[in-house]
Amino acid sequence: MKNNHAQKSDQFISFFPASFIFNARFALIPAVFLILAEFFAAAVLFAAPPVKPAGAVCQYPWLENYGSERSLVSRIAPPEGFTRIAVESGSFAEWLRGLPLKDGKPPVYLYDKRLKSNQGAHYAVIDIGCGTRDLQQCADAIMRLRGEYLFSKGEIKSIKFNTGDAARSSFEGWLKKRPAGASRTANYHNFQKYMIYVFSFAGTYSMSRSLKKVGSIEEMRIGDIFIKGGFPGHAVLVTDIAENGKTGEKVFMLLQSYMPAQDMHILNNPGDRQLSPWYKSNFGESLETPEWDFTRAQLMRF
Repeated sequence: MKNNHAQKSDQFISFFPASFIFNARFALIPAVFLILAEFFAAAVLFAAPPVKPAGAVCQYPWLENYGSERSLVSRIAPPEGFTRIAVESGSFAEWLRGLPLKDGKPPVYLYDKRLKSNQGAHYAVIDIGCGTRDLQQCADAIMRLRGEYLFSKGEIKSIKFNTGDAARSSFEGWLKKRPAGASRTANYHNFQKYMIYVFSFAGTYSMSRSLKKVGSIEEMRIGDIFIKGGFPGHAVLVTDIAENGKTGEKVFMLLQSYMPAQDMHILNNPGDRQLSPWYKSNFGESLETPEWDFTRAQLMRF
């Protein structure tokens, strides 16, 4: 294990200016302040309300325009002798393959616009914001992608993450618990606010308790997660898989965010620079990634 990152400093993360405290006294603040606070919190983490891209096969709600030439599947080829495995149309796997990448290989920035100290960990950077607060860390990034996919499909009832509060864990439940006068419409703006709530209360520990164990590495699917739940903990997302038609060997690709909150990125393979950013599925008992090592038993699934 390397560069262990610490537990989030506070379960409750203030969305107010310094003159406000987000604690037990919060209940006394008029509902109008809560609504304003949520608005500004969403504004710093997500882009402006987007226009759905015309003609796009997969929808990426945070983008105003989407071009498939920028997608992961278009930009990163499988290794020689390998072809990408077949996936269902409209699936999470197809959606992940379509994630837009930033041009070239830009640096990874932290939420406060500082450069990440380790610029050798990434192969490419996902074109999605990380906000201006230390919220969208490792598990948060994965939950956001899963939530964005479900929202783009209109599967509102399926948007649910383990926050420790059963009444508010789902997007629908969170909407019902909003203060009087606040919008309870399942639109993208409210989805943004809900995800900020999720980031504040969920992490690798709670996320790992809501996932299913994958029986073996041979059963790995796109969208699966290598996760060590705890304090500290870490999680990376399987974003693509390719197979050698002659040998049956498989390789996979990984995505992460980290602490502090930072740009989501495709990971390099530190153990095989020629194969990078792909990883062999027969990696042994320990999967070495640039900033964390996982065991085979830590592969899980939504």
